[in-house]
Amino acid sequence: MKEILIFAGTTEGRELSECLAIAGIAHTLCVATEYGEIVLKEHPLAKIHKGRMNQEEIRSYIEAGGFVAVVDATHPYAEVVTQNIKSVMRDMDIPYLRLKREDNVTSTYEKTQYFEDSVSCAKALEKIDGNILLTTGSKELSVFAEFIDRKERLYVRVLPGIESLQLCMDCGIVGKQILALQGPFTTQMNEAMLQQYQIKCLVTKASGSAGGYQEKLDAAENLGIPVFVIGCPAEQESYTFEEVCEQLEMICSQRIKRKAGFQITLVGVGMGSSNCLTKEVEKAIEEADILLGADRMIAGYQPKIEKKPYYTAEQIVPYLEGLPNVTGSRNDRKIVILFSGDTGFYSGCQKLYEALLGEINHGRLQATVTVMPGISSVAYLAACMGENYQDAAICSMHGKELPNLVKRIRREKKTFLLMSGLKDIHKLGELLLDAGLIECMVVAGYQLSYPEQQIMELNPRECLKLQGEGLYTCCIKNPKPENRTLTHGKADGEFIRDKVPMTKEEVREVSICKLKLYEGAVVYDIGSGTGSIAVEIAGLSDEIKVFAVEYKEGAVSLIARNKEKFELDNIELVSGKAPDGLEELPVPTHAFIGGSGGKMQEILSALYQKNPHMRVVINAISMETICEIKEVLSVSSIQNVDVVQMQVSRAKSVGSYHFMQAENPVWICAFDFCG
Repeated sequence: MKEILIFAGTTEGRELSECLAIAGIAHTLCVATEYGEIVLKEHPLAKIHKGRMNQEEIRSYIEAGGFVAVVDATHPYAEVVTQNIKSVMRDMDIPYLRLKREDNVTSTYEKTQYFEDSVSCAKALEKIDGNILLTTGSKELSVFAEFIDRKERLYVRVLPGIESLQLCMDCGIVGKQILALQGPFTTQMNEAMLQQYQIKCLVTKASGSAGGYQEKLDAAENLGIPVFVIGCPAEQESYTFEEVCEQLEMICSQRIKRKAGFQITLVGVGMGSSNCLTKEVEKAIEEADILLGADRMIAGYQPKIEKKPYYTAEQIVPYLEGLPNVTGSRNDRKIVILFSGDTGFYSGCQKLYEALLGEINHGRLQATVTVMPGISSVAYLAACMGENYQDAAICSMHGKELPNLVKRIRREKKTFLLMSGLKDIHKLGELLLDAGLIECMVVAGYQLSYPEQQIMELNPRECLKLQGEGLYTCCIKNPKPENRTLTHGKADGEFIRDKVPMTKEEVREVSICKLKLYEGAVVYDIGSGTGSIAVEIAGLSDEIKVFAVEYKEGAVSLIARNKEKFELDNIELVSGKAPDGLEELPVPTHAFIGGSGGKMQEILSALYQKNPHMRVVINAISMETICEIKEVLSVSSIQNVDVVQMQVSRAKSVGSYHFMQAENPVWICAFDFCG
């Protein structure tokens, strides 16, 4: 029997072994360590030789084995091993195939530095403050341990093998500094490690997509952490995975089936009834080998192989990667994933689509992905009502909190609303009654497309009395929608004030303009006072989230009252004196500082730690705060500085005359962090 020798050590080597085993081709895998043996799949046609070999030992082993071909699938950086194998093969009349690790990694991250070798990289690390994460393996760990004086700064991620752990301990790396883990690691996992151990510099090799290089770069870029890359090894003549398989097919005179690919189809099934499926969706489900989706959606179907109640990326991606190889042509397994409604309308389809593309681009999944739309419940309900919906607001409170719902309904004549169930109908009725919107009519679509379907016209009180659990979609008709103004800005007199200081109306508008806000912004209003800035910002968009930070008890109460008055659910009160409490909040994109309580530097430092690329606007009226701003402007980590001194005068009646009365001058300082 013709037998192949594979010097393994990479993902590609393991995958080649699996393909040979399926094709019935005997082969031997040489691995250096016990851990290298553990990760290989057992098969009667796959023998394993464990242990490192020098050049003469390699020669003797090949001569004694009678192999018809040798495949070098060692790591690209295992240059000594590759040179030994090549030296031996020069004197032998046996084909030698170097398996190339394909690289589709792309990055333009400006904080990436490249080094020729570990020594030059280790020397450069001496100038880096803070903790360092090494993801270069354990073999050259001694080089880094030699050059870095404080070893407690070193955290190393190595394979969980005895040899790797022993090398770490020999270099004085112990305890929590050793992260003994087997990849692959997602970008999110890398980010979590970098944050957990407060890493200030990541060290890696340019190991290609199979080595998780892209995910390391992405994680570091997301956190603004510099990356030191030990450059690519010398170019060698090599073959792609496909080319190696083609060569071995000729040598063994036998077809080698590649790892199975998938035809993945993400489909919208409408409201749920099979009567509402489009013809192409119906055909896709009929031809499916594997069917995935929520229980209620896959219940009535029987695919050719199996079905699973999976519908999130966290469930589906590991499932697909764990499917066994099958023989057959590429993309011969059809996987259909079902989503309710329309795939492009408040659906989990987009998140899964992006996750699958990421796996495909990084070489971890061989597949094609297509999307087939369905009929949305909004389109269906509108048709049942005889209404159009191109002039309506469309929102969803299905499985999530929907901020400013009353405010949305006030300004629209028609609002279509996706709901989770009966509790959402009751909640809608309560909101409408509390807001005084008793003239609104609610058209509720119950169990749309099913035999028990009902279309009901309800007033807010009738919503509270409704019975019958199930799926609902509603249309709220408002006969008296508010006129929308084309300018923003509220008069000072609209706010509940008492004696708490407030940023005046004209200053508010200029300050908010300087923030350069956008949809989805997360804003800290520090020293919020009456909450006037928070209210103005939150009113610009329902998709903006504002955290009003204030420590004075009376002011906190005022912010709550103004929040309620203006019906703004996208304001969250934070009672405390900044920077205390900021660490628990979501990462900000913008911050307005109206009052610092003498802690300007501490607040700015805390903000920088949260997001070194955010936009900040500071207002100052006292000389002390103006002096603090002068110090801020001397810091090198800011850019796009814009400082304005503004003074407003207002007309005041004195008898039959009008005199201009000046307000306090205000300094407005705006800048971006450039961490």
